[in-house]
Amino acid sequence: MKKIIFIIISIFLLSGCVNIELLEQKQILNYLTTTAQKANTYRTGFSYYLPKGMQVDDSSLFNEVISSKDGIYYLYVDAISYHKKINANYKEISSAYFSKNIKVGEKFGYLEINLLENKKYFIEIMYNYAKIEVIVDEENLNESLLNTINILKSIEYKDDVITSLLDNDLLNYAEEQFNIFNTTSSDSDYIKRDDTYISEEEETKDPDLIN
Repeated sequence: MKKIIFIIISIFLLSGCVNIELLEQKQILNYLTTTAQKANTYRTGFSYYLPKGMQVDDSSLFNEVISSKDGIYYLYVDAISYHKKINANYKEISSAYFSKNIKVGEKFGYLEINLLENKKYFIEIMYNYAKIEVIVDEENLNESLLNTINILKSIEYKDDVITSLLDNDLLNYAEEQFNIFNTTSSDSDYIKRDDTYISEEEETKDPDLIN
C-alpha cells in the first residue's frame, strides 16, 4: 500500500498536479524512494541531476554552490566517506522544526530544518554521502526541499576516479573537510555568510525608502 502511495505522489509531483506547499516534509521525503532523474551535471569523481531553474555559480573539488530563485544551495560531496563506506547515526532533535533519520535501502542520512531568527528556514539534508544546506523563506520551504532531494538521490560516484585521487594523495584535505555527518546548526559557514549579507543589505538601505 505504501508503495502505491509513493508512486501516486511522485506522479503528481512530476506532472505538477499537486501544490508542493500543501505537502508535509514527511511526504516529500518519500520522494527519495522514486527513481532519480538522469545526471546532467558531471564533475571529477561524481555526477548528478541539476533541476530545472537552478544553476551552478561556483564549483571546486567535491563542493558546489548552486543558485535558484528561492535561494543559494551549498553542496558538499564526501568522496572519502563514500569510498570507505563510513556509516553514522543521526540523533533526532525534538527542538528542531523538523528532524528525521533517513534510510532507503542501503542509503542513509538525515533531514533537519530549523527556524532562524530572521524568519527563514535552514534546511540541512545529508543523503548518499553528500550534504546540502540552504536558507529559504517559508513559502519556498517544500519546493527547496524537493530540489535538494532531486540532487542528492541522483548523485552517482565514479569509483575509479575516486580511487585514483586517493592513490595520488590528492584528497589530503579530508581532515579539514566539511563533516557531512554532523549538523552544523549555528556554526554553519552558510548561516554566517547569510547573516553577513543581511547585515550589509540593511546598512546600505536608503533611510528615505523605509516607512
